[in-house]
This record gives sequence, C-alpha cells and structure tokens, in this order.
Amino acid sequence: MQSNPTDGPGQPLLSVRGIQKIYKVDAGEIEAVRNLTFDLRPGELVCLVGPSGSGKTTLLKIIAGLMAPTSGEVVLAGKKVTEPPKDMAVVFQEYGRSLFPWMTVRGNVELPLKNAGIAKGERNKLVDDALEAVGLAHVPTSYPWQLSGGMQQRVAIARAVAYQPKVLLMDEPFAAVDAQTRADLEDLVRSVWEKLGVTILFVTHDIDESVYLGERVVVLSSSPTVVQEDIIIDLPEKRDQLTTRSLPRFVELRNHVYEQIQIAKKNKGVANPAPVDPRVTVPHAAAAVEGLPPVSGVDVS
Repeated sequence: MQSNPTDGPGQPLLSVRGIQKIYKVDAGEIEAVRNLTFDLRPGELVCLVGPSGSGKTTLLKIIAGLMAPTSGEVVLAGKKVTEPPKDMAVVFQEYGRSLFPWMTVRGNVELPLKNAGIAKGERNKLVDDALEAVGLAHVPTSYPWQLSGGMQQRVAIARAVAYQPKVLLMDEPFAAVDAQTRADLEDLVRSVWEKLGVTILFVTHDIDESVYLGERVVVLSSSPTVVQEDIIIDLPEKRDQLTTRSLPRFVELRNHVYEQIQIAKKNKGVANPAPVDPRVTVPHAAAAVEGLPPVSGVDVS
C-alpha cells in the first residue's frame, strides 16, 4: 500500500498541532517539548526518529491520550484526543510485560475484543485473520513464555491489528530483539501495513530502520523539541532487506537522516524555533556530502 506522500495534502487522519509539554519539578519548570506539529494521512506509515531525550516517548503518550499536553492538541478523525481513543492501538517495546503469561496466544489476542463486547463469531474471525497476518496461525494454544522474543512481539502486533484500529502507534517495538529477528519483524510490519491499510506511527532510534520502513521520516530536534525535518522517503513501494538497503537512494536518504540527527545533537540546549515548512525531498546524490560516514544500522540512542 502506498499513500503517495508527494501528492496533494489530502485530509489528515491524525493531526498533532502545536504540542508543548512542560514538566514542573522542584527546581522550576522543564520544557521537554516546545512545538510539535505534523499530520498523518489515512494509510501512511511514518517513522519518528530523534536524539535520546528528544521527547519521543512523551509525544507518543500524548498522542495515545495517556498524558495531557501543556498546550496544543491531537486530533484523530476529526475528534480531539483527551483520553485513550478506541480507534487507536499501541505496541510497546517491552512485549514481555504487555502479554499475559497465563493466557494462550489466542487468549492474548482476543482479550481487547472481548473487552469491546464484540460477538464471539466475529472475534474468532478477527483473531484468526490477525494470527495469519503475523505468521502465528500454527501456535494459537501456546503460551507467551513458550515462544521466542520475536514471536512474542508478533503476538503483541497481532493483538493490536485484530482490534482494527485506525491508527497503530509502535514505540521502539524491536529494540529488544536480535538483528535477524528485527529484520524479519520490519518486513512483517510492512506486510501487515500493505495488507490491512492501517495508519502507522513508528518510533525508533535506528536510522536505517526508519528509512527502510517509512514513507516519511519525521526527525525531531533535541529538547525542547520541534520537528526539525519531515523527510519524504521516495524508495520503491516493494522493499526487501537485501535489495532496498543496497540501493544508492537508500544510502542517500539514510545519510541525510544521520546528518540531521548530528545537527540536532550539536544544537542541544539551543533555542529551537518551529520550522515554517519542514517537509522536504532529499536531492539525489546527497550522500556525497563530505564527512558523512557510510553508516549501517545506526542507533541514535
């Protein structure tokens, strides 16, 4: 599925508008997030990346309705978010703590559907479809503790997509798995996104991952945070780990994101005005900028 981010603006499904977050501490106030504004259109897969401490988790909590902003607003499908929306699901990094070990795989996936009062027949179909989508149709009666870390994270993803959310938030979901499993799960996210058409906001520290997965990469500044750049990822719609990561264009985009992260780190503590129009298309041959290393799998934590 491709939402053609270079086309007209379209009607956003999720709007983040002027979000500011100030924490009150004993020493006074700390402005963690200054002015965050961006949109996601229906069916987009957008990655969010920034230096450590740039407010990614704070922002995700605000979008999910788990934390109130100091100012600004989040709007989902035309409605202001003031509590966890029914049309949104979250996949967390710590999959082991988000699954119930005494429930089977099927039971974990089915639980939010039961809580939503969905009829048993429809629940069974939604669970079956979700397990099939993430490649777990063969282990519905297993327990989470009997599965590998990668398979447990697949259960968490299945539970989220079975709920049929309009927006899926993913908070560094692959940070705790090995590199091979991570690559498999990246392809799984792309596959689920293409099959189901869900809108995804994916938070990651990994620059390569953000470029490989996203249609856009939103780069955050250091705190107090603004959107430093909103980069259009003009890679082919069909991607795979070997071919896509070997493309010259992939290297150009990855190096550009890497450069932006280094700029953000360098400007830490400097006042960050909100960009007027942060969305950009990276010129071709941008990777030839002198001094940029040909990094691979760069983590900006």
